[in-house]
Amino acid sequence: MKNRRSFIKKSSIGIGGTLFLSPFYQTSAKSYSKILGSNDRITLAFQGLGRRFPGLLNSSLKMKNVEIKYLCDVMDSQLDKASDRYYKLTKTKTNLEKDIHKIIDDKDVDALIVATPDHWHAYAACKGMEAGKHIYLEKPCSHNLRESELLVNYQNYYKKSVQMGNQQRSSYETAEVIDLLKNGLIGKLNKAEAFYNNNRPRVPNQVKSEVPKGLNWDLFQGPSVRKSYTFDTWDYNWRWYGWDFGTGEAGNNATHELDIARWVLGVHYPENVDVYSSKNHFVDDGWTMYDTMEAKFTFPNDLKIDWNCHSRNSYFKNSMGGRGTIIYGSNGSAFINRQGYSVFDLNGKEIRNSKSNDNESSTALGGGGNMTTKHFRNFFKSIRESESLNSEIKDAVISQSMVHYANLSHRAGKSFKINPNNGDVLDKKIKRKFWSRDYQKGWDVNFV
Repeated sequence: MKNRRSFIKKSSIGIGGTLFLSPFYQTSAKSYSKILGSNDRITLAFQGLGRRFPGLLNSSLKMKNVEIKYLCDVMDSQLDKASDRYYKLTKTKTNLEKDIHKIIDDKDVDALIVATPDHWHAYAACKGMEAGKHIYLEKPCSHNLRESELLVNYQNYYKKSVQMGNQQRSSYETAEVIDLLKNGLIGKLNKAEAFYNNNRPRVPNQVKSEVPKGLNWDLFQGPSVRKSYTFDTWDYNWRWYGWDFGTGEAGNNATHELDIARWVLGVHYPENVDVYSSKNHFVDDGWTMYDTMEAKFTFPNDLKIDWNCHSRNSYFKNSMGGRGTIIYGSNGSAFINRQGYSVFDLNGKEIRNSKSNDNESSTALGGGGNMTTKHFRNFFKSIRESESLNSEIKDAVISQSMVHYANLSHRAGKSFKINPNNGDVLDKKIKRKFWSRDYQKGWDVNFV
């Protein structure tokens, strides 16, 4: 009989995109433990215990024969809250750790769940793969285009399952309607419009301050070049305080809907990106990013994708749920979001709909729901059974590239052309300046 380590080591991902459609397991979290025996038990570690952690934890506890060995975060209060939550749900304790490197070195850990700030994602994933771990990588999978290349390079070399956490790829309803649309339900498809609207509030202006008690600021910065702490960076506002840690609202949320748009149109890299963006709200606060963006992508065969973002103006949030994707065809249109879909003829008459029971959050911070659980289950089946991942990294980085192109266009203040065959930015000045970033000495990751 194969031992557990050889089983896990030899498992690898199937390349494709087949959606796993088995029913949900309805057993309680406690009864899941150690059902299948030690030979295919998967030992997990969580890196990043912030707002996304509760939903990810709930989903992981619904998986068969999964053991959570570590909870990891750079902030004491996050570790304490996560530990308390874990104990309340399982009546057991687990190991707490601030430094992910110690967990990566533990050969008993089979899979790493990365839910850190954006600048940590590719570094943790690559180091984890190098140490033999499978990776569930929250969006955005990369901080820049070079990191996307690194992720594919490492996955090709180490042959590990790497799933990006764009969980709508595991929605039954979304997969169903996309299949219908690709098979002509509304005729020839020509355009998709993705949108995100929220009412994010004023954020504090950055001022140099003491590092908060319990925070390891050096580990928080990780691969990023060291700088002084500013209030209130660590608690989510890192997303809006420049490009050291975050990727703007595009990286935060366009990742999801742009992926749906690309999936339904069957496109890969665009030929051109054109962006109109600005900061329009609370103009004197500490938010340094755009809060409003219109990004337009053109593709071969005259296909188009738009993304419209209003981070701090929620007018359409009330009428359209805050986020979604509209698809236009020669004979009608369709609207897809996390709650299901509706299909209309050219006169606006609804001809088909399906509502989801996944209860996946829309614009609420953190999120979680049955869609995440399905995405987790697909990830673990890819490890055990080589089931095709619903968002395997080779495909996920193509959707992620659209986020980076939008941000590059915003930062460069101009549109630019792209090679649709390989995603290369054809404006050499923009590529030279923005393809990668500076890394803290000793924290860089190189191609294998």
